[in-house]
Amino acid sequence: MNSPIPRLKKGLLDPERRRKGIYVLPNLFTSASLFAGFYAIVQGMDGKFEVACIAIFVAMVLDGLDGRVARMTRTTSEFGAQLDSLSDMVSFGAAPALVMYAWALQPLGKWGWIGAFIYCVCAALRLARFNTNLGVVDKRFFQGLPSPAAACLMAGLIWVLNEWQVSGGDVRWVAWVMAVFAGVTMISTVPYYSGKDFNLRRSVPFWVIPAIVVGYLLISIQPSHVLFGLFLCYALSGYLVWIMRAIRSPKNPANPGKPPAAPK
Repeated sequence: MNSPIPRLKKGLLDPERRRKGIYVLPNLFTSASLFAGFYAIVQGMDGKFEVACIAIFVAMVLDGLDGRVARMTRTTSEFGAQLDSLSDMVSFGAAPALVMYAWALQPLGKWGWIGAFIYCVCAALRLARFNTNLGVVDKRFFQGLPSPAAACLMAGLIWVLNEWQVSGGDVRWVAWVMAVFAGVTMISTVPYYSGKDFNLRRSVPFWVIPAIVVGYLLISIQPSHVLFGLFLCYALSGYLVWIMRAIRSPKNPANPGKPPAAPK
């Protein structure tokens, strides 16, 4: 007597699951961002630090586009979210740490790779916390410095000093402090404006357009200095917001707020 054929559970053999594919357009941007991060690592190992830094900035731009393209075309998916997180770990976690280590931290010996690892593990923790707090935190603000901004902060420092023909070994402790600062700021609770409430379809005052043009001109004249200055200001802006919130908090002894109402 033939045994009955077991009923297959829904999984990889399910016809409906087999027919379900992935969206190509947003994942193309994510894959390109991943390639840019890997390319930065390769160029850093070859000693081409300026090219490596530019690749990290390109990865940041592509990473910002994939999410917006997915939302505009309504092609968001769980697969895309997971791929984006893994790509961010390579492009904004491993790549900046390894490029910084090859540029300046290697002469420090164990302190050098410890500084690079602090940045790398903080980037991983930052991404893990972001993925688990999507529905909890205020979407207007990031909790901690975003990993793309931290990566561009690291790459901007290398790019600027490389243009000044400053050897990484001469500023190895400055580079170490920058790596630790960027890493610790990523896992902090310091609020950073996310820009997710910015609507491209909304009308803006006329002066915004000339301001954008001036910004493009400044970046084209001295891209390394302008971009590093922008991301440095962004990294410090979170601490400014955090200090202002602490001062205005009713729990602050210097700002007790309104006294409690007297009982009737």
